[in-house]
Amino acid sequence: MFRNLTLTAAFFAFFATGEVLAQQPRAVATYKDWSVFVRDVDGDKICFAAAEASDKSPKSVNHGDVFFLVATWQSGAASEQPSLMTGYAIDLKPEPNIRIGSDKWEMYSSENEAFIEAGDEEQRLLRAMRRGADMRVSAVSKRGTATSYIVSLRGITAALERVKRECG
Repeated sequence: MFRNLTLTAAFFAFFATGEVLAQQPRAVATYKDWSVFVRDVDGDKICFAAAEASDKSPKSVNHGDVFFLVATWQSGAASEQPSLMTGYAIDLKPEPNIRIGSDKWEMYSSENEAFIEAGDEEQRLLRAMRRGADMRVSAVSKRGTATSYIVSLRGITAALERVKRECG
């Protein structure tokens, strides 16, 4: 899994900024199901924790690579920003959502990514992630396919601590 995560993260980071000469992410550490990466872009260091979805439904469709990320920019442009990255374009409606236990968060999507809109909701999600065992994420593709994922939260606390040390 670590090799696939490294390759996918490098691919994502390469195309996310549109910069051909941007540095590829460097794997720093793995904490159970979460890995930590760092990358320099235009003099700013970006650090992120990432976990691959451990279960993808429905099984009959090609989901591509599906990851949940939490990113921090050393410059302070963003701090502990959670996001979902899928291998397909996400439909705007219904909005993707996350469940941890009985708690729920709605996300907004852009292309193949989804984010939490409000900073206080991001922090509420991160607190729940640190306490939870796994999270369930649901989205609908632009083709109309309802999808759901399970992302393990084993190792998230240590991974976020490492992100903070790298970019804090």
